[in-house]
Amino acid sequence: MEGKNDTSFRYKIVRFFGLKILDIYVIRKFLGTFLLSIVLILSIVVIFDLSEKIDDFLESGAKLKVIMFDYYLNFVPYFAVLFSSLFAFIAVIYFTSRMAYNTEIIAILNSGMSFRRFLLPYLISATLIASVSFYLSDQVIPGANKVKLDFEEQYVKKRPIRFKAKDFHRQIEPGIYVYLHSYSNVSKVGYQFTIEKFEDGELVSKMVADQIRWDTTVNKWRARRYYIRTIDGLNETIVEGKQIDTTLAMHPDDFKMRLNIVETMSLKELDIFIKKQRMQGETNVTSYQIERHNRIAFPFSTFILTLIGVAVSSRKMRGGIGLQIAIGVVLCFTYILFTQFSKQFAIGGLLPVMLAVWLPNITYTIIALFLMRMAPR
Repeated sequence: MEGKNDTSFRYKIVRFFGLKILDIYVIRKFLGTFLLSIVLILSIVVIFDLSEKIDDFLESGAKLKVIMFDYYLNFVPYFAVLFSSLFAFIAVIYFTSRMAYNTEIIAILNSGMSFRRFLLPYLISATLIASVSFYLSDQVIPGANKVKLDFEEQYVKKRPIRFKAKDFHRQIEPGIYVYLHSYSNVSKVGYQFTIEKFEDGELVSKMVADQIRWDTTVNKWRARRYYIRTIDGLNETIVEGKQIDTTLAMHPDDFKMRLNIVETMSLKELDIFIKKQRMQGETNVTSYQIERHNRIAFPFSTFILTLIGVAVSSRKMRGGIGLQIAIGVVLCFTYILFTQFSKQFAIGGLLPVMLAVWLPNITYTIIALFLMRMAPR
C-alpha cells in the first residue's frame, strides 16, 4: 500500500507541473550525476587541503571539532558553488552521451517529442542548480567565509592585509576630506594630519596636527600640536593647542583591509560597501564592481554550459563518448579562460565593468544557440 501511495503521489506531482515520466527520468539522471561528481571533487579538494595544512593545524594546536566545524564546514560551500557550473556541464555530457549511444534520444525524438521539448528537464535541473548556487553565494557563503578566514588567521597563517600607511587621502563624509602622511597600524598613530571641511565648494575650516592617536578608552582620535583655521567669509580665526579630542568618521580598521573582504559580503552589503568606497575616493572600486556583477552573471553559466553540453553530447560520434567529453571540456575551459581574460578589460578601463563581466555569457550563448541548431531533430 505504501509503495502504491508513493507512486500515486509522484504521479500527481508530475501531472501538476505538466511533466512527463521522461522529464523525471532526465532530471534524476542530471541531478544524481551532478551531486555524485560534486561530492567526489569536494572530497578530493578537502583531502588535498588537509594534507597541505595539517602541519599548521598540529603546530597551532587546533582541535578536531574546530577544524571540522569552523573550517571545513565553511570551506565546502564556497568550492561547491565554484565548481557547480563546471560539474553541471560534465554531468550533462556524461549521461546524455550515454543516452545517445544507447539510442534513447533517437527513440525519444521519433516518438514525436521535439528537441526543444526534450530540453525542458535539462533547463529545470539547471534552474535548480543555478538558484541554489546564487542563494549560497549571496546568503550562506559570506557568513561562512568570515568564520573560515578568522580560523585561517588564528590557526593557519596571517591573511594578506593591505596596509594604507603612506599618503592616505580620503573623503570620510560628504565635503570632509582627511590626509595623513603616514600611519602605524601597530601603535595606531598617524603623522602630519590634515582635515578640511567644504560647504558649497568653499573651504570653511581646516585643522592641521603633527600627530593623531587612537584612544581606545574613549574610542576617539586625539590630535597633538594642532591648529584650527576657521573661515567665515572675509573673517578668519585660528586656534592652536597642544592636545584635543576629536570625533571623526574614521576608524583604525580603515587603514587595513583584507584583500578578499568582498568574499564576506552579501550583494546588499557589497552595494553599500562600493558606495562608501566611491565616496571616500577609493581607487580599487573596479575590482569590487567586478565581484558584484560576477555574483549575478555566474549562475547563468550553468544554463549556457548545460545547453552546450546537450548540443555536443546528444548525437553519436565516431570517436565515442570520450571524444564528446573532450570537445565539451575544451569548450568549457575556453569559456572559463575567456571569463578571466574579459575581466582584465574592465580592470584596464577598456570596457565598462558590466559589459566585461557579461561578455563571456553573451558570446557563449551565441555559440550554444549555434550548436543547438546542429543538434539532432
